[in-house]
Amino acid sequence: MYKKIDLHIHTTCSDGTFSPKEIIDMAIENGLDAIAITDHDSIDAYTKDLFEYANQKGIKLIPGVEMSTRYYGIGIHVLGYNFDINNKQLVNALNSANNARINYLTNVSKLLENLGYKVHTDELKVLPRVTKAHIAQDVVSSPQNKDILLKTFSHIPSKGEFIEAIMNEGCPAYTKKYSITPMEAANIIRNANGKVILAHPVCYVYEDNLEIDKIFELVKLMNADGIEAHYLFLNKDNINQDESKFWDNYAKSNNLLSTIGSDFHQLDDKHIELGFKGTSFEISKEETNKIMDYLLNKKDC
Repeated sequence: MYKKIDLHIHTTCSDGTFSPKEIIDMAIENGLDAIAITDHDSIDAYTKDLFEYANQKGIKLIPGVEMSTRYYGIGIHVLGYNFDINNKQLVNALNSANNARINYLTNVSKLLENLGYKVHTDELKVLPRVTKAHIAQDVVSSPQNKDILLKTFSHIPSKGEFIEAIMNEGCPAYTKKYSITPMEAANIIRNANGKVILAHPVCYVYEDNLEIDKIFELVKLMNADGIEAHYLFLNKDNINQDESKFWDNYAKSNNLLSTIGSDFHQLDDKHIELGFKGTSFEISKEETNKIMDYLLNKKDC
């Protein structure tokens, strides 16, 4: 029996601030029974040593990944679970995505520098996985950018603010990068014998103004096993919005799995902690075990 799970977690293998082993330790501290590390386009966390460490600590570790895709002109994230980590097609797709990230880093750094920002490109290149978030954090945390940031924003922005104002599509430092569609990502995960989940649909509504009907359509086109319905969305006012009931009802009415994830990256005073620690956000033990049974054994949802 599983009492508490968290199926959306990031580590230093992508843009998280804790190592995979530190995540295992934190999971124990926060009372979790099972987790999935879902780094961006990376399964580097899943070493034999980590599986052994999790087993020794009594944590069920499910292979996971969050694949970056584009559709409707926006970034769509596709979660994969319990797949073969040695599947060649999956490994090749993730390698291609990360090669594209290096090209993206080079191109976007030039655009940012043309705007007057200092980017420590050489330092960013040595990271295991460089993401848009890494680049933005480098810019906003650099004293060399203080004056231009204050001039542009009237304050030192968060990395999220900087991305939305400077780096996203339609912004001055936007640059296109290699991408696949959600349907292609779903097929890659399925071919690796994994389960396909659309990550945080609530985000596409509020961050990208995507119509809900288009999200419904996308889920069908992906032939997804489920959606990440149980999720707290941090809005621009730094208030957590809980629309889990709406998405859970949609999942259940369409015979889809309804998963749960904190999208944990770091410890701060804004974002959700691993396992939703410090909140009243939870699902029943029955629902928890239903999710685990499906992900591990492909039982009906």
